[in-house]
Amino acid sequence: MRATKNIYAVLFLFLCISFSSCGIYTFHDVSVPDGVKTVKIGFIENKATYVNPRLSSQLTDAFVQLVANQTKLNRKDDNDADYVINSTITSYSVSTSGISGNQASQNRLTVSVHMQLIDNFKKDTKQFDVSSDFDFAASLSLQEAENKLMPDILKNLSEAMFNKIFSNW
Repeated sequence: MRATKNIYAVLFLFLCISFSSCGIYTFHDVSVPDGVKTVKIGFIENKATYVNPRLSSQLTDAFVQLVANQTKLNRKDDNDADYVINSTITSYSVSTSGISGNQASQNRLTVSVHMQLIDNFKKDTKQFDVSSDFDFAASLSLQEAENKLMPDILKNLSEAMFNKIFSNW
């Protein structure tokens, strides 16, 4: 009886490892219709009131890289691609998020992006908005905080953008 339980345990473990390595379970539930083969990703313009001069190009690069790594779509530079994605940074604002002893102890940088997906495959257009908050010590200047937060800003926003377009959840 004990040997049977051990065999079942080993079999169960083997199946779990096999299924996870075959890609049955993945973090990103990427959903691209079979006929969609190409994508155009436009430069992400910064139309926020405050403009971080590096954010547009770095966010565009991060999003392009994520799409390239997580999908099999081929990039095109013209508007007849199956998917055309245009995005704009619409908000880049700082607010106080924590107070200690009548003074700000923590600030929050909020970055918002408006996205437009032109689906030439289905002849449809959709609009999406994504936003992420990034907290930092109030003792830091905005420029100091930006330098520390930039990797997180790029990762979080590009993933949020990707999930809006390509995920089922």
